[in-house]
Amino acid sequence: MNVMEFFQRSSGRWLSRRTTHHLAFQRSETGESYIEITALAADHPQIISTCQLHEVDPQLAIGGAYVTWNGFMAWDKEGEKHEGSTLFALVPDPDNPQRGKLLRDRGYAETVPVAGSYHMDNDCELVLITEYPSMHTIERFWFTEPNVRLRTSTVQWLGGITTATFCTETRLEMDQPTVPYTKVPAFFG
Repeated sequence: MNVMEFFQRSSGRWLSRRTTHHLAFQRSETGESYIEITALAADHPQIISTCQLHEVDPQLAIGGAYVTWNGFMAWDKEGEKHEGSTLFALVPDPDNPQRGKLLRDRGYAETVPVAGSYHMDNDCELVLITEYPSMHTIERFWFTEPNVRLRTSTVQWLGGITTATFCTETRLEMDQPTVPYTKVPAFFG
């Protein structure tokens, strides 16, 4: 599987259930989010504009994806929201198409345009590595079956604080309504 096939296979609505381990606090926090992924062709206007934003020739892109999310974490303060969107443009390495640049119009961890890297490993797992101005993230995605995807991530801030997250993501039917969030325990003892 190549990276564009991975994003095409990921298209749809997903319920993501996560546990984030805050290593400095020695606590785990749970949360949920709804994620919608739309694979985009290389000639899509948003792929072209994202390449131009990063001063990369749009002709080098093979496509990408538009991703939106809306969720909560157990430790959220009243009114705190975890929602947003980002666009990925994929620019493969000319010598190895299983590796390349992942251009984003805005990052997840910091809301600034950011360029990271991706690679597909021999087990058809997608690995994303992103250097933000104040942190470093590594994410790994893989399918256990067509409608179940797993994700792990680590975030290391420049100050040394690290979190590690594990997510189980289940594809939802497009007409399946989203249910109101219910709070889950803030941490496990």
